[in-house]
Amino acid sequence: MYFKVATCVPKVVLANCDANAKEIVKMSQEASCKGAHLVLFPELSITGYTCADLFTQPYLVKKSWDALEKICRQTEHTTKDTVIIVGLPVAAGDGRLYNCAAVICRGKIMGLVPKTYLPNYGEFYEGRWFSPATDCAVKEFKGIPMGTDILFNVGEATLGVEICEDLWVPIPPSSYQALAGANVIVNLSASNEVVAKHEYLTQLIQQQSARLMSAYVYASCGYGESSTDLVFGGSSFVAENGSLLAEGERFKLDGTMTFADIDLDKLEAQRLHSSTFKLATPLPEFRRVKIEVDEREEDWENVSRQFNAYPFIPKDNRSMAERCQEIFSIQVNGLARRFTASYSKTAIIGISGGLDSTLALLVAVRTMDKLGLPRTNVIGVTMPGFGTTGRTYNNALNLMKALGISIKEISIKDACIQHFKD
Repeated sequence: MYFKVATCVPKVVLANCDANAKEIVKMSQEASCKGAHLVLFPELSITGYTCADLFTQPYLVKKSWDALEKICRQTEHTTKDTVIIVGLPVAAGDGRLYNCAAVICRGKIMGLVPKTYLPNYGEFYEGRWFSPATDCAVKEFKGIPMGTDILFNVGEATLGVEICEDLWVPIPPSSYQALAGANVIVNLSASNEVVAKHEYLTQLIQQQSARLMSAYVYASCGYGESSTDLVFGGSSFVAENGSLLAEGERFKLDGTMTFADIDLDKLEAQRLHSSTFKLATPLPEFRRVKIEVDEREEDWENVSRQFNAYPFIPKDNRSMAERCQEIFSIQVNGLARRFTASYSKTAIIGISGGLDSTLALLVAVRTMDKLGLPRTNVIGVTMPGFGTTGRTYNNALNLMKALGISIKEISIKDACIQHFKD
């Protein structure tokens, strides 16, 4: 089962909730028309992330909720069964303001997930405006489930939600979500651009998806946010068990939309195969919100996933060289250990002039070098027969001479003739 996701980075207008809602609706409808089961928007995408002290204005908070309801109304019949996830500030009635993700489907708000870890260091001041999810005792808001203890069941997919900084802490909320069954983690983010940060973020997302044996869908703020303290490039990623399926282009002045197809069956098989994935671990209790969607037959025309015909061969030359060196080193170390364990001094190897025996010979020679033994302790035997050509024969001889090993030639012609006679 393929689960198509879209990461959307809209061009925002700060504090203009109506304009942002209009853009969210437009991108959601477009993504749904292209077959997306899930559409993810950045953190605080309804208001914009860099509203700063405007978050303390009740008017902005109210307008953001009104805009959320407008998004629900305008997508109810135009996005089919597509799940839409957006960000907004929520005043939950306990005197606190929370940075939340809202999960929408079929025009209904299915749940609200507040941010757990608020960055309040360096260039971030979220603790000035928001309260962490750990302070929230509210389990429902306006009849909508609210909390970090919610997983969303959408057909074969189980969604876990975390927000930006939640990923950067020692034990992200998504770790517990995955152990409780979530196979698709979404992250609404507002990660600013700092030199070399993007590379680290890419690795972080890939590693988290690998540890969780899950998909990790990530969308961050882009153009339109205030650049007084921060600049946002609009990063977006989709990773699956350590592999990067898709990455959106950064620094676009208009919005970007990136699609990827997640293989849910593959993830399930990998988790079943791993005997350590679900070892006994104390887990928090999770509420399950079932999002009713019609069963979809696999729409192969909309599956855009690419498959590499040579999955073990890196595409770029540098990675190829590193991979080949690693393979070679593994083989040399393995042979060196067998040599020392069996008290061997010599290695006898048949050399045909082909690829397989050439690699074996190179490994044997490098093993002698590693153990401090002379290369003449490698005895290369060429065995010409009826099928031997001058090219392969001379290749074998030239290779052995170049490597400085001992050479023996044993013709198998007479043995073959005797075999035919017998």
